[in-house]
Amino acid sequence: MAFEHGGDLDRAIAKFGGERADWIDLSTGINPHSYEIPHLADDAWTALPDSSMNEGLIGAAKHIYQSQSACLALAGAQQAIQYYPTLFASKVKEKKAALIHPSYNEHEAQLQREGWQIKTGASLAELEGAELAVIVNPNNPDGTFYTPDSLLKLAHSVRFLVVDESFCDPYPDLSLCPHITDKHDNILILRSFGKFYGLAGMRLGFALGSEATIDKLAEMAGRWPVSGPALSIGKTALQDKKWADSMMAKLHHDADRLDNLASRIGWQLVGGTNLFRLYDCPDAAAAQDILAHHKIWSRIFSYNSRWLRLGLPPENGWQRLSQALSAASSS
Repeated sequence: MAFEHGGDLDRAIAKFGGERADWIDLSTGINPHSYEIPHLADDAWTALPDSSMNEGLIGAAKHIYQSQSACLALAGAQQAIQYYPTLFASKVKEKKAALIHPSYNEHEAQLQREGWQIKTGASLAELEGAELAVIVNPNNPDGTFYTPDSLLKLAHSVRFLVVDESFCDPYPDLSLCPHITDKHDNILILRSFGKFYGLAGMRLGFALGSEATIDKLAEMAGRWPVSGPALSIGKTALQDKKWADSMMAKLHHDADRLDNLASRIGWQLVGGTNLFRLYDCPDAAAAQDILAHHKIWSRIFSYNSRWLRLGLPPENGWQRLSQALSAASSS
């Protein structure tokens, strides 16, 4: 089974031409207003990362996520997604997993690779009783939100619960991290750094959970899973609460601005987050092609011919996006 992703700009270039610099890639949910990279000490580049650098980053992450749980820094949330199917497979009688559909399909891809049987549902209630339940909160691509109380309730009815909070930074009240105690040893939370801070190329993310689970993930990840520059930049950014608060307001404003552009051409908002929006339009594939002729890449979905997802454009991209959307409406 083929799994689709955003960020496949090479495919757009191969089909529609141009150079990477010509394009505005809105096929992902990465913040276009990236955190300014601070000055780094030379040893961030020249020395192997040491424990003090790692501990500094972990402390900053636990503080911003309001967590008392064990925490592991990894090369993006993706690394944890690749590991947890193997980790939990050894702890269950039957490898039966339950997922919300539609959602971020990399979870399904990695579970299939490990031989898990997968059941999909449209609500939390349909996941109850599973050996392993996986939730993306807020969900990608439709932005469905699940409250911490509802997820804690689900955790009581399943053997293990994985909650992917990769798009949760703009919604700190939605996070399960502050609610986890030592009693919740069957919950694993994944966080992405690169999406909200606009530095996806750093490949930084976190896994939070029980000491036993995090120790096992650390063993699987091996030594130095995160580079020295990523440890240093991540710590500085996570400690910059003023920037984070300002960015939350900025992203909320930009999401409303994008919704207004889409509404003007008759597209209906399905949902989304303040990092991406999902719209219902008459023909998503045709709309994607029209946007692509303006060198704007978007995300469509094989399971729904009317859904088109857009990330937020950079400041210098709004006029081109407005023109491209007008062209899409008149086709």
